[in-house]
Amino acid sequence: EAGSPLSKDPSAGSIPGPWDHDLSIPAINFLMINLLYIYPQSLNFANRQGSARNITVKVQFMYGEDPSNAMPVIFGKSSCSEFSKEAYTAVVYHNRSPDFHEEIKVKLPATLTDHHHLLFTFYHVSCQQKQNTPLETPVGYTWIPMLQNGRLKTGQFCLPVSLEKPPQAYSVLSPEVPLPGMKWVDNHKGVFNVEVVAVSSIHTQDPYLDKFFALVNALDEHMFPVRIGDMRIMENNLENELKSSISALNSSQLEPVVRFLHLLLDKLILLVVRPPVIAGQIVNLGQASFEAMASIINRLHKNLEGNHDQHGRNSLLSSYIYYVFRLPNTYPNSPSPGSVHYATMARSAVRPASLNLNRSRSLSNSNPDISGTPTSPDDEVRSIIGSKLFHEELALQWVVCSGSVRESALQQAWFFFELMVKSMVHHLYFNDKLDAPRKSRFPERFMDDIAALVSTIASDIVSRFQKDTEMVERLNTSLAFFLNDLLSVMDRGFVFSLIKTCYKQVSSKLYSLPNPSVLVSLRLDFLRIVCSHEHYVTLNLPCSLLTPPASPSPSVSSATSQSSGFSTNVQDQKIANMFELSVPFRQQHYLAGLVLTELAVILDPDAEGLFGLHKKVINMVHNLLSSHDSDPRYSDPQTKARVAMLYLPLIGIIMETVPQLYDFTGTSPICIAPDDYESESGSMISQTVAMAIAGTSKLPLIGVSHSTVLYFQSGRQHTTFSAESSRSLLICLLWVLKNADETVLQKWFTDLSVLQLNRLLDLLYLCVSCFEYKGKKVFERMNSLTFKKSKDMRAKLEEAILGSIGARQEMVRRSRGHAFGSQENLRWRKDMTHWRQNTEKLDKSRAEIEHEALIDGNLATEANLIILDTLEIVVQTVSVTESKESILGGVLKVLLHSMACNQSAVYLQHCFATQRALVSKFPELLFEEETEQCADLCLRLLRHCSSSIGTIRSHASASLYLLMRQNFEIGNNFARVKMQVTMSLSSLVGTSQNFNEEFLRRSLKTILTYAEEDLELRETTFPDQVQDLVFNLHMILSDTVKMKEHQEDPEMLIDLMYRIAKGYQTSPDLRLTWLQNMAGKHSERSNHAEAAQCLVHSAALVAEYLSMLEDRKYLPVGCVTFQNISSNVLEESAVSDDVVSPDEEGICSGKYFTESGLVGLLEQAAASFSMAGMYEAVNEVYKVLIPIHEANRDAKKLSTIHGKLQEAFSKIVHQDGKRMFGTYFRVGFYGTKFGDLDEQEFVYKEPAITKLAEISHRLEGFYGERFGEDVVEVIKDSNPVDKCKLGPNKAYIQITYVEPYFDTYEMKDRITYFDKNYNLRRFMYCTPFTLDGRAHGDLHEQFKRKTILTTSHAFPYIKTRVNVTHKEEIILTPIEVAIEDMQKKTQELAFATHQDPADPKMLQMVLQGSVGTTVNQGPLEVAQVFLSEIPSDPKLFRHHNKLRLCFKDFTKRCEDALRKNKSLIGPDQKEYQRELERNYHRLKEALQPLINRKIPQLYKAVLPVTYSFSRMSLRKMDL
Repeated sequence: EAGSPLSKDPSAGSIPGPWDHDLSIPAINFLMINLLYIYPQSLNFANRQGSARNITVKVQFMYGEDPSNAMPVIFGKSSCSEFSKEAYTAVVYHNRSPDFHEEIKVKLPATLTDHHHLLFTFYHVSCQQKQNTPLETPVGYTWIPMLQNGRLKTGQFCLPVSLEKPPQAYSVLSPEVPLPGMKWVDNHKGVFNVEVVAVSSIHTQDPYLDKFFALVNALDEHMFPVRIGDMRIMENNLENELKSSISALNSSQLEPVVRFLHLLLDKLILLVVRPPVIAGQIVNLGQASFEAMASIINRLHKNLEGNHDQHGRNSLLSSYIYYVFRLPNTYPNSPSPGSVHYATMARSAVRPASLNLNRSRSLSNSNPDISGTPTSPDDEVRSIIGSKLFHEELALQWVVCSGSVRESALQQAWFFFELMVKSMVHHLYFNDKLDAPRKSRFPERFMDDIAALVSTIASDIVSRFQKDTEMVERLNTSLAFFLNDLLSVMDRGFVFSLIKTCYKQVSSKLYSLPNPSVLVSLRLDFLRIVCSHEHYVTLNLPCSLLTPPASPSPSVSSATSQSSGFSTNVQDQKIANMFELSVPFRQQHYLAGLVLTELAVILDPDAEGLFGLHKKVINMVHNLLSSHDSDPRYSDPQTKARVAMLYLPLIGIIMETVPQLYDFTGTSPICIAPDDYESESGSMISQTVAMAIAGTSKLPLIGVSHSTVLYFQSGRQHTTFSAESSRSLLICLLWVLKNADETVLQKWFTDLSVLQLNRLLDLLYLCVSCFEYKGKKVFERMNSLTFKKSKDMRAKLEEAILGSIGARQEMVRRSRGHAFGSQENLRWRKDMTHWRQNTEKLDKSRAEIEHEALIDGNLATEANLIILDTLEIVVQTVSVTESKESILGGVLKVLLHSMACNQSAVYLQHCFATQRALVSKFPELLFEEETEQCADLCLRLLRHCSSSIGTIRSHASASLYLLMRQNFEIGNNFARVKMQVTMSLSSLVGTSQNFNEEFLRRSLKTILTYAEEDLELRETTFPDQVQDLVFNLHMILSDTVKMKEHQEDPEMLIDLMYRIAKGYQTSPDLRLTWLQNMAGKHSERSNHAEAAQCLVHSAALVAEYLSMLEDRKYLPVGCVTFQNISSNVLEESAVSDDVVSPDEEGICSGKYFTESGLVGLLEQAAASFSMAGMYEAVNEVYKVLIPIHEANRDAKKLSTIHGKLQEAFSKIVHQDGKRMFGTYFRVGFYGTKFGDLDEQEFVYKEPAITKLAEISHRLEGFYGERFGEDVVEVIKDSNPVDKCKLGPNKAYIQITYVEPYFDTYEMKDRITYFDKNYNLRRFMYCTPFTLDGRAHGDLHEQFKRKTILTTSHAFPYIKTRVNVTHKEEIILTPIEVAIEDMQKKTQELAFATHQDPADPKMLQMVLQGSVGTTVNQGPLEVAQVFLSEIPSDPKLFRHHNKLRLCFKDFTKRCEDALRKNKSLIGPDQKEYQRELERNYHRLKEALQPLINRKIPQLYKAVLPVTYSFSRMSLRKMDL
């Protein structure tokens, strides 16, 4: 028994049957499985006489008729023994037609006979035990024979049931046969339904497969006649039957074909290799077998579409080739094919005893020399033929086949190719031919077949690529892999000739195609696969010299080729040949030549329609170089140099593409306009390219070939490569430059024209930008973008899965929709993995981003070091050939560009060393020719002087110092460097974001130290000049760095500029510049009044110095003249001792220190005042200007000025009451976080109608952003701030609305709105309080604090916030508060009454508030609180009296107002008027007694003089 181990196997119990729909793909039989599942379904005993109600079925597997013949092969339940001889179904109570739901699992014996059968016995089980009646009574029998015509019997059965035990020898018959003398239930009708299912690796359960296997087995064992089903096949009929059974294989079901696939293919291959001898005749079944294989393989491919790998190969088939297939004569331990028995057929166990061993001896090997003694004519024939070689037969059949068979074979060409290759390798291995010379390994005939096959397939590809895109794609890759494999086993020269054949066919077709890209794309795939050979480098003969070979290169076996690969030395050949795709190069390095030719052809800007393939061809080269680089065989530098030699033409090819490369320098892709070619200017390329020639050279555009010029002129500028392609291309370039032999490169550079060298420098410049280190932030940003994209992809994926179309159809649809060439970035047709790729790109972890950034950094350093090495080689070339001087400018440009990019410390150290060497070798280059570059260099060096890395700083300082020294040595003065360094510093501080002042100061100190310790120059002025410069730089640094800090804070920024300008009080030129900068800043923010003030101050400054220089009556005397415009101007007076006199050299030499300069400034000031709406000030400005123009008799100017004055005055008239100049707020800063601002108070001038909330929001937002939102707090009240109560780590801002404050005497002069809003220095705000700490209380306890602030300068000033310098407080008692309130009310009434034109609404509002009865804390209440009785304190008498008089005035005003209102209202408001009057009379009556009561003491004739409660008594001075 093939027994128990199987049942122990956990999987054996649950082998999925064909009824398991979960498994879309049946598995191949790898395990020995032979199981039977029995499913009793239903029984109908309704028409059976007798008691049969509680029914059970007993199932047994029998090998004979005797009851003892039951076999223990039924798997037991969990609690029973492992195997039992019988199984019962559950009893169904009182049911004559029960249904059953059992599954009975049987382990089939390996060999079945006709007597094996399933026996079903039906029992009635009695439920009440009666005496003498057995528990169970048999009530019926039926059975199923297991074999029928030698095939396993399975399926759905409806069996008749016999009432009595079946007779002897029943097992060979079926119960459907009416046996004589037997009684049947229900008249021999089928009453028992049962299903039998087999899961077996022995029984195919398919008639076609059964027949084929039976015939092959009969052939193997020479057993005739063969019985198949009802047929007996004699030997003379065998050939036809065999052929028909082979062609009928197509009709077999797919599942058994898959399960028995390995066996099936093995048998077919056996028939090809060893044609059977039937009746003394050799029957050639090669063609039939080939056809059958082709159709089976196609069926599998079509029906198991989900089971393909990324190359579109069915995994069942590829695993067959890889693991299962062997040549039939190479099976281990097989003395001969004849004795191999395939125990796979459910044949009878009886085998012939004589296995004719002697007959098979002659076939022990495919080598006919070792033959045994033939003993029969069959064997003689067979020994003459020997075995055919499978690969030869396969090639032959494939070449000769046609029609649908050929089509099938083409569809699955990969299978036959791989089969052929494996067969060839086996053949070589088992015949010990692996060491034989390649030329003699295979016969001529076979090589001809292969050549014919390759040629026809190539022509298929060429002729059908437009129709059957997908098939041709597969065919093309299969062919390429085949040739790749052949390179390992056949003569290389022969394989190269095959490649050439394919190329020729494609090329000849290409010329006639309008759009060649698809075909070229196929050729690229082909080439890429061929070149992925492990010995690709050796195949290119990297060491042979570039001379035409005497004979076709002798083929070396793979084993020895590696060692011989790198032995010869480079001879001094014509260098140019090595760098061009010359004929000798392409002959010598065949595959590399093909690759580079493809690259050159596709990248050629004139190539029509190949634009889409750029990425593909560049990736191919890139991948090749990557594989060489990581290949341990080529790790030795000399070896690498030999490999790089195969790619030297790449440099030239890439140089040709410069105009098409993506522009990584940050401007648009480099496109040069046609007119740039003709231009004769120094730098011919547009500045974007900036990789130009040295400034002196008068050359045409750097090395652009004629074709490129045409390309630009035709305006086809769309063929710029993508960034990704350009980057890959540049990486390839750098790899070759890095690994190529330096001397070879140098010789080639010497041969190049200036034009071409400049072009190379362009490339290097581009490389610097391309490989600049981007930093982690960029990776994080990219990561979040990909994440977003992948989310979209997931949404689409879900839609495809849940929607009506399946994801797979969706993919197939998409892949068909694409033209082949458009999938250029996929190495294989990856539509199967299409979705997965996108959904896998989810967020990268922190570590991955770190890793990517690290790799990026290393790449940047490596790339730049290669560029630096190449620059060194160029410089050496220049030193050798004097004619190349003009190249140095380009070298310097690349060098400076690399300094400007983000670089690693390692690179910068080398870079500075190169730069110093360059400057010391060619100093005049920098100081005379490339002066712009000198400025650039200063800027770069200064930038690195502020680096946070010590080594970079020390190198940069050394470079800067040597630059000064060199400049000094040339002309004993380094004015140029001095000037440029100063300018550079200003621009650096102005533009650089990550600028560090502290580090720069350290570097400046280093430079000073160098100067002090430089012994050679100690006696000269050099050290002093350096010191002078460094001091200057320190000064600029301090100021500008602070400004940089406050870029976002407009007030602080203006304060700083103000401070810097103040610092330059002694150098008028600089002060003037800063005042103008401030004016500019104010104009930007629309603070026109402040801008005008800056200009007035500038004019005053100029006037001050002009009056020193020349005494002209009509000119302003100095600042004094400008006093009327602004009281602040006096600060410009030049009276202090340290003022410089204007006639010193270089002082006041600017264009503004002239009469016309002054006029210009004043005109600007007038314009700004006008924009600010301050027309009165415009008049004052022109008062200064008019005398100057009058003195010059300039009538035209005077007419303009008077025109403007007329405009100004008419605007004053028209805009009366409509002008608004500004709102003022007191802002106090408290907290150490504010630094200089801590405990400072300012008055801020904000645009008109700014609300408190607005400025509060602005300041809170601004400082919140700066210090953190939780740190900044706005103090809501206006009370004095107690520092002790504030949190130490917080920043407090107190903001209060303030109004301009004028003493009574001032009001005489301040009449108009303008007067009251110009030249303001005092502001006031009020704070209500009560003595117990609350802000508000009842009338009699309500006090008020008035705070008066005085600022250091009058508004408007040259800045929008001015410091508070003085503060005083006035406290009003409750009665004084009441007096103020009543005066205010009375004023409002008077204003409303006398308003012109009258405003009834306003009047009624004020009246309602005055006489309305409901007014809380209204006039009546005030009178009742303060006037009801005479105060006890004599100090309050005067206040009491004042309030009394106020009320008198108030009632009079109310009366006037009522009268006025009566004249204004219409008839509809008469009732309202009457109501108001009633209220008024009521109020008057109530007030009458209070108003009329005088304080007698105040009206005595003579009073002792005692001042009442003086205001001063409660005034608190706060200075």
